Amino acid sequence: MRIVLALLFSLLLIGCEHEESDGPNVPLDKVPQKVMDVAKKELPGITFEQAWTTPKGNYEVRGRDKNGKVRDIQVKPTGEIVEVD
Repeated sequence: MRIVLALLFSLLLIGCEHEESDGPNVPLDKVPQKVMDVAKKELPGITFEQAWTTPKGNYEVRGRDKNGKVRDIQVKPTGEIVEVD
């Protein structure tokens, strides 16, 4: 039982470290228009709710589709897509 708890605790810490490595939240109206245009084109029908910067200076924008599924897109300030989840 202790091993299972230790494993769960370790996974929790790893998850927290990932969250801390993300940059500060950015209000959606402060995300460059080019980034939002790319996000909207790549993920049509998504209602974007939040954004933040990554350690590499990219923007990650998160929203939900009409069924509530969370979608993320990471875009460079130049408009190049880095990753879509």
